[in-house]
Amino acid sequence: MRPVRFHERERDMATTSRLDQLTGEYVIDPARTRIGFVVRSTKITKVRGWFERFDGVVQLDGDDPTKSSVRLTLQAASIQTRNRRRDDHLRREFLAVEAHPTITFASTAIRAEGSSTFMITGDLTIRGAVKPVAVTVELTRTDHDPAGGFRVGFVGRASVNRKDWGVRMISALDNGSFVIDDRVDLLLEVSAGRRI
Repeated sequence: MRPVRFHERERDMATTSRLDQLTGEYVIDPARTRIGFVVRSTKITKVRGWFERFDGVVQLDGDDPTKSSVRLTLQAASIQTRNRRRDDHLRREFLAVEAHPTITFASTAIRAEGSSTFMITGDLTIRGAVKPVAVTVELTRTDHDPAGGFRVGFVGRASVNRKDWGVRMISALDNGSFVIDDRVDLLLEVSAGRRI
């Protein structure tokens, strides 16, 4: 089990900053990628979690980023928050993993918002419900790895309302505090290697 600590990174375009040199198909590296979330569980406490098993492909078109695409599949049962009882509850009541074992994201549009920042819009499927989500992504690193391959790194963020996917529970107590907030922040740190 690995804890996830999301943080701001300085942009490090180690090898190249020209988008046209990045064209190709990239496979997301699970060992170097973190896909997680943050949600308030009380007015002063946040719960942080992540998914341990996932796979995905990024198709980059450096000449025309709008032609790029992203596909991602998470194994819902791999959710972790470092609390076994809570994790079991999330799997059973929130994600209904027996009926819906995967969570998927498929991009529908990508727009450049700067030299290294992009807005990715796509369909997020949770519990069989499909809703659009906008993810702000920054290209943070490009480099050759020790094995001679070529890698890119991204960080991303999106905010969603869990109720849009039917993830519901009692959200308020008699004293006015809430068990868990409706808003969930999704946090991504992605490393992907170019397929030869």
